[in-house]
Amino acid sequence: MFLTSVFLSSCFCFLLGVFGDADEVTSVSVMEGHSVTLHNNDTQLKSAHLIRWTFVTRESPIVRINKEANKVSIFVDVLDGMFRDRLQVDDQTGSLTITNITTQHSGLYQITISGKQQISYTFNITVYARLPVPVISRDTSQCSSSVSTCVVLCSVMNVTHVSLSWYKGKSLLSSISVSDLNIRLSLPLEVEYQETNTYRCVINNPITNHTQHLNITQVCQKCSGLTFIHKVVMCCAAFGSLKIATVLLIICVCRKLRK
Repeated sequence: MFLTSVFLSSCFCFLLGVFGDADEVTSVSVMEGHSVTLHNNDTQLKSAHLIRWTFVTRESPIVRINKEANKVSIFVDVLDGMFRDRLQVDDQTGSLTITNITTQHSGLYQITISGKQQISYTFNITVYARLPVPVISRDTSQCSSSVSTCVVLCSVMNVTHVSLSWYKGKSLLSSISVSDLNIRLSLPLEVEYQETNTYRCVINNPITNHTQHLNITQVCQKCSGLTFIHKVVMCCAAFGSLKIATVLLIICVCRKLRK
């Protein structure tokens, strides 16, 4: 036997096993960096003489098992080597394992079993990228000394197929979703300066989520106490320009020391 099904015991690696149905496409969701095994339990497997796996989305063969010749071929160099060191196959059951999977491996996979008759199973794999931790900052464009409220932004960078939500306790306040590739996503929330309610921002996809809690005292300052340089620093931090924000903060401190 070439390989049996294996559980990869690592804190960064999880093996998901899925059985296909010959009458329909089997959908599979998996996190980037994890592993997935595509199974089938067709009764023809024992008498089959040829088993083939194809990455249908890119019209590329990836595995060929010739049981009569007792030969297993794994085409690791196809598609610029995107499957190199990632494919494992059981030459008896035909099960295919993709390890350390990435978003470029999303798509349709098909196993074709040739015996007394030919039958195929199709799997649709969706790979979700690892989620960033949301960043909460003040929306300085909404700052006014005449109001008693503070507008904050929950932001994430370079995300796709995610939802971003604000919660007050356990109650959902607002939510926004995106399916485009690699964009910046922000969701505003208006709170009172003296509020004691608990707020949290949650980013999630169908597999996992990350939560960031709002500290009103830390994020919100009275607008009258914000100098121009402070506003610029906060604006840069909100847009992820941490290096610029750090330089400006140093300039601000130096000016205060001179005074």
